[in-house]
Amino acid sequence: MQNFTGLIIPLGFLAIFYFLIIRPQQKREKKTKEMRNNLKVGDEIVTIGGIYGSILKIKEDVITIEVGADKTKLTVAKWAVGNVMNESKGK
Repeated sequence: MQNFTGLIIPLGFLAIFYFLIIRPQQKREKKTKEMRNNLKVGDEIVTIGGIYGSILKIKEDVITIEVGADKTKLTVAKWAVGNVMNESKGK
């Protein structure tokens, strides 16, 4: 019994560490991955660099977005999408 009492505190810290840090991070990563997998042509997005644009074309790991008033086309990696502002409405 004496040996187990020394393990209670470290195991408690590991459980707290898991539920307060590791598990929430895994949930955020899963949500972000799902968002990037559900991108559609016409979605308004913001990249992690702060570029706002509309998706024109989606390939495997690359998307082409249209930005600005002059409709400049940029090709960015799919992992660079930070957020979907509003999803396409019938495009």
